[in-house]
Amino acid sequence: MAMQSVRQKFLGVVKKSSKGRFLSSQQVIDRDDKYGGIHFKPLPVVLTRGEGVYLWDIDGKRYLDFLAGFSTVNQGHCHPRLVKVMRDQAGKLTHTSRAFYSEPHGELGEYMTKLLKWDRFLPMNTGVEGGDTAIKLARRWGYRVKKIPSDKATIVFARGNFWGRSLAALSASTDPNCYTDFGPYMPLFEKVSYNDPAALEQKFRENPNICAFMVEPIQGEAGVVVPTDGYLKRVRELCTKYNILWIDDEVQTGLCRTGMRLAIDHEDCRPDILILGKALSGGMYPVSGVLADDQIMFCLQTGSHGSTFGGSPLGNRVALEAVKILEEENLAENAKKLGKILKEELSKVPKDIATEFRGRGLLAGLVINKEFADGWDICLRLRDAGLLTRPAHGQIIRISPPLTITEEQLREGINILTTVLKSYK
Repeated sequence: MAMQSVRQKFLGVVKKSSKGRFLSSQQVIDRDDKYGGIHFKPLPVVLTRGEGVYLWDIDGKRYLDFLAGFSTVNQGHCHPRLVKVMRDQAGKLTHTSRAFYSEPHGELGEYMTKLLKWDRFLPMNTGVEGGDTAIKLARRWGYRVKKIPSDKATIVFARGNFWGRSLAALSASTDPNCYTDFGPYMPLFEKVSYNDPAALEQKFRENPNICAFMVEPIQGEAGVVVPTDGYLKRVRELCTKYNILWIDDEVQTGLCRTGMRLAIDHEDCRPDILILGKALSGGMYPVSGVLADDQIMFCLQTGSHGSTFGGSPLGNRVALEAVKILEEENLAENAKKLGKILKEELSKVPKDIATEFRGRGLLAGLVINKEFADGWDICLRLRDAGLLTRPAHGQIIRISPPLTITEEQLREGINILTTVLKSYK
């Protein structure tokens, strides 16, 4: 009886049903499956608590988190500074809309523009909204500055891109799972091969009505595809040559994930429009944003764009603290240092098991040989061994832990992963 009360105290009220009884993991899963949508397939584990690099399930089992909410929780789960700011601001002022001024909006804008060296910062909510905003900016600029004929402004995207699930985002996709049976699609969205400057220049040369090229510096959802050195610099050169805006989608790669503040910093080049999201709030609240200089940002004049929750006092205050944590705890350097260890250790996995290691910093993927094992099954075994992640495209094991992870914790996770892979032998 004593053990029962201790267990109930640990689990707390989150596990109680409306009738007050405690639910098992399977009951929670069954309830989700009965009443929720079926568009996503969660790994079968019911999580109730997180702290730093660890997560706990409904039965109190602890796991190393090697996903970090798809590179969102860069600051670690429930970082004490973020929790405090969230609580303090929630008790002071949460929402006004942009109908009025509030202190956190300008404070965040000043910090982000001075840190990243653009003129202006426009906050939104989610990464896909950041992408939509960037495209609106580019089209407005195309008509009003580049003087593209009305309704002819074209956006070019790299094949294999992923920036969300809105109708605009899926119109840019080359993944049938993303776009099939959701048409008609956004017009004048063209695609070009990723990491192919020659194909990009041909596209630019053929169409004078292109206003922007939108690309991820590392394609995350495509399976952590890292371009060859010099690709991003060449993108910059071509966009400048043909008077086309470069939209850099760093929703997943930005804010220290790859071992530098931004992934473009590895090639020391600057896009015209930068999109941020995910780690911009450390997972505490949906926040995204777009940075650009005056000539571009001023194309969205009063009344031409907006968001009910974008730029809320709560979101802005959380985002400001989230970025300060990344800077003050030097998490880019930690990602850089531990990323080298990750690459060194996982590159030792035999080629008959893993055909390729991909990654930069603490954004990585291990490509599993299809003949060796199924990626989903590997993630189930990893769960049983105390590590959580998910596969991309079936066979790519994602590795993107919180950036607060220590070398000891990273090596523990690597050991779990390699031990699980050896268990198939």
